[in-house]
Amino acid sequence: MNAPKTASKTAAPAGKSPAGKKAPAKSARRRSREAAVQGLYQWLLTGEDLGAIVALGREQEGYAKLDVKHYDALLTGCVAEAADLDAILSRHVDRQTTELSPIEHAILMIGAYELKHCIDIPYKVAINEAVELAKSFGGTDGHKYVNGVLDRAAVDLRPLEVTAKRG
Repeated sequence: MNAPKTASKTAAPAGKSPAGKKAPAKSARRRSREAAVQGLYQWLLTGEDLGAIVALGREQEGYAKLDVKHYDALLTGCVAEAADLDAILSRHVDRQTTELSPIEHAILMIGAYELKHCIDIPYKVAINEAVELAKSFGGTDGHKYVNGVLDRAAVDLRPLEVTAKRG
């Protein structure tokens, strides 16, 4: 029988994994998703003009490291299709999307947008990326909720791909 794992009492230094190894660099796409979550969060909370949010995002440190095309597609696409994305998500959430945490809501919108429009990204990758965003930005178990919702939404948005993978 294996002994239970215990959590380390000391945090790893920034940029290092717990074993002391340097953490892998974030991809430009991951950075674009993180920036899009922040922009969508701001939009969901304030209803601020998207142009102002995009302009602010372009001023942020690290903007040059983003996949700018993907960032723009996510942020502007999610805002433009907010009602449609919420309709998709509403079939798989346990409450009104307006009652979701704004962070989880933004992450779910990005995940649904990628499942719907970014066919070059395998559905499992789109879900995993959303889960990672939820681990970074969301509540304690928010990643589990995001995973479950997007896993069910993938059946609607990518039925052939899901059937082939689960097959």
